[in-house]
Amino acid sequence: MRDVTYAMSVSLDGYIVGPDGGFDWTEPDEEVFRFWTDETRQLGAHLLGRRLYETMLYWETADQDPSLDDAQLEWTALWKSLPKVVFSTTLSAVRGNARLATGSLAEEIERLRAEPGEGDIAIGGAALAAEAAASGLIDEYRAMVYPVLVGGGIPFFPQHERRVDLELVETRTFNSRVVYLRHRVTR
Repeated sequence: MRDVTYAMSVSLDGYIVGPDGGFDWTEPDEEVFRFWTDETRQLGAHLLGRRLYETMLYWETADQDPSLDDAQLEWTALWKSLPKVVFSTTLSAVRGNARLATGSLAEEIERLRAEPGEGDIAIGGAALAAEAAASGLIDEYRAMVYPVLVGGGIPFFPQHERRVDLELVETRTFNSRVVYLRHRVTR
């Protein structure tokens, strides 16, 4: 069965976006960018909320940007071909290899898990991840922890009053002092 993963960059104090809405502190260096590219290769689908979808729209046409290097062009090709499901109550259409969700998050995950194919199902965006976590749908949490305290904003972890036991399955420290933590939910 395909795993559901939640992976985002996060500040040491636990936020994916700072109090001013900024996330410039998450810009990856070459080593971290390569890692994210390799992670994206392992995906079979990506579920996104509206805000993250709109942030990522740049990559749908980024291959036309003459300033991109080979690594960025490679990631752009991976992202464009990756099937995406967008959860939004305000959008009426989406672009690229994306479709608007027609069912609930649980129904969409069930549908994707039942389809033939390989690769994990990634969830992007804190609100969508919180909904998935509340329903016990996340199999792995993958945090790229940046050495910065932003003091508030949108938290990486959903704030639900329920305990979730985790098993650390992978760590990696990058030359930039960014630390990757991968935890599997124990059931």
